[in-house]
Amino acid sequence: MVTRPAEWVFRAVVSAHVAAIAGQPVFAGVYLTGEFDGLRLHAIGADVVTSLGYLQAVVAAVVWVRLRRPWPFAASLAVVAAETVQYFAGLDGVLWLHVPLGVTTIAALAVQFVSVWRREVRGA
Repeated sequence: MVTRPAEWVFRAVVSAHVAAIAGQPVFAGVYLTGEFDGLRLHAIGADVVTSLGYLQAVVAAVVWVRLRRPWPFAASLAVVAAETVQYFAGLDGVLWLHVPLGVTTIAALAVQFVSVWRREVRGA
């Protein structure tokens, strides 16, 4: 299996993205146990996760153009859309949407992470 640079970069960004998003429930839990600094960490984490999501979408667009594989872009765009809605729901305190969408987003990104490491991005 020969990995092209675009594929390697996409895997690296997805890996960083999934690592960052895994910390979000931890920071929220710290806040919910009464440690108010956890909310600050959760907010910083949200900025990092969202930024990595947008970076992932850009890299996925490059993968689509360079390797002729549209699925990474489509999957990344879906995750980024969910993260954006979740980000603003969190800012507005709409927890009935923020929490379940967060769980769904983490699960979707975990599936994407497994997918990009189990097979070649350019493979079928």
